[in-house]
Amino acid sequence: MLEKLKQRTLISIAFAGILYLAITVYIDFDLLLNSFARFNLLLIPILLLLSLGNYFARYFKWNYYLSELKIKLDKKDSLLIFMSGLLMSVTPGKIGELLKAYLVKTVNKTPVSVTGPIIFAERATDFLSLTILALIGAYIYDYGRDAALIITIFILIGILILTNRKLFDSIMSVLSRIKFVEKRIDSIERLYHSTYTLLKIKPLVIAILISVVSWGFECYGYYLVINNFNTAIDVSWSFFSYSFSTIVGAVSMLPGGLGVTEGSFLLMLTSKGLTANDAAATTFITRVATLWFAVLVGVVAVIFFQRKFGKINFNND
Repeated sequence: MLEKLKQRTLISIAFAGILYLAITVYIDFDLLLNSFARFNLLLIPILLLLSLGNYFARYFKWNYYLSELKIKLDKKDSLLIFMSGLLMSVTPGKIGELLKAYLVKTVNKTPVSVTGPIIFAERATDFLSLTILALIGAYIYDYGRDAALIITIFILIGILILTNRKLFDSIMSVLSRIKFVEKRIDSIERLYHSTYTLLKIKPLVIAILISVVSWGFECYGYYLVINNFNTAIDVSWSFFSYSFSTIVGAVSMLPGGLGVTEGSFLLMLTSKGLTANDAAATTFITRVATLWFAVLVGVVAVIFFQRKFGKINFNND
């Protein structure tokens, strides 16, 4: 499985290379170089620190979820596992971050069916926090209002369904008659119990608040990049633009939202007065400092994890 994840990551990187090359060809290369030359390089460490702020805030949420499920894990090992999951940032909907559940199993034998729902809860609360930011901006700037509202409602309905114990029991009473489901009933029960625990009101609200803070770091980094090229664009619009574009990319289910997120950035930036080359430079710099920096951190973390614990165990529960 690890080899497949490596292959998919490499394919995503290759696809990104082709995409960025296509954007470069479409936009005058010399003008794009001129935009990069005008970028203040002193901002790079600040952007990377803001991205790290995002990762560490999300790591805090990861630890909070582990404590809610009463899973004991050394904090250093937990950090290594969480950062390893960042390698999967370029998988569709970041579903590849299920790698973290397998890494926990490697360390303390906790079944994947227990920890797997943490990844789902992480994505759900990330989506909700970003859609909240996007929805506020959509009404303020009258842009993408319907899309942001539909996504928010869809996520909330999904959470309500998943936290309805009676509905789950009714569904299982029917599905348990199927041999395939009957053999895995214990794993399904553990899976649902973890999901139900993490999506109750208190942990849900706490996780959303943490997510708003974590993604706020990257939104602010995006603002700093924009401000380098156009000082007329305010912070609130930058937060809205980043949140909206990230959500649109995630909903596309393309690896890392590649193509869709970049296209949304370019469209929204040019609509606010940036030239095509400045908008492209802003997009490239932002994606390198967020998405691709996350992948790099994940690669390093996986190397250290394997040095400490050896081969990753991908056996079933």
